Amino acid sequence: MKVSIHPSWEKVLQPAFEAPYFEHLVHFVKQEYARFPNQIFPEGKYIFRAFNSCHFDQIKVVILGQDPYPTRGHAHGLCFSCDSHVRPLPKSLQNIFKELEDDLGIPAPPNGDLSHWAGQGVLLLNSILTVREGQPLSHANQGWEKFTDDVIQTINDQLEGVIFVLWGSPAQAKAARVDPNKHFILKAPHPSPLSAYRGFFGSKPFSKINEILRVRGKEEIRWA
Repeated sequence: MKVSIHPSWEKVLQPAFEAPYFEHLVHFVKQEYARFPNQIFPEGKYIFRAFNSCHFDQIKVVILGQDPYPTRGHAHGLCFSCDSHVRPLPKSLQNIFKELEDDLGIPAPPNGDLSHWAGQGVLLLNSILTVREGQPLSHANQGWEKFTDDVIQTINDQLEGVIFVLWGSPAQAKAARVDPNKHFILKAPHPSPLSAYRGFFGSKPFSKINEILRVRGKEEIRWA
């Protein structure tokens, strides 16, 4: 099946695109956009934005989210990120920026658009890539989880030294597909208001990522 995605990903993910589950997934997603016009997020052109913003051979870090923000105008294809005009910022993103300031002394960025992270090799990947307005996890168990399992397995198998940042139990379940002898895994509670105080705050992921990159002789991420 032909998918509009960057050529670096099209090549390595072709087996997934040709799998029967992906055909079912595409059919489901198309039906949702047709049945609920302007209520499925992100816009169709942004579904694979994480892949088009961070090419396969550029990956340094994978940050894994759950599913897109179900609030109108927030989701734009990069996990935890939102369009620059969004105010107030989603609460999870506010907590991410609080931890960034505490960790590295970097003031919160002027807006919630994390595209500049993606452009430096940070794959901002949700486990589920679409959602219906106001209904978190409304597109769960339709094939997206299998697809992102395949994405993580492909990264694990074909690359080395990638830093996987897994916040919360659903993301951490994906660790089963990551070889810790080839890659790095950073785990912490989710940055949502419900769990950030259980260990996300103080986990210092940003300095840990840059320390790993520095030791490996790679350029550090400019977080702001």
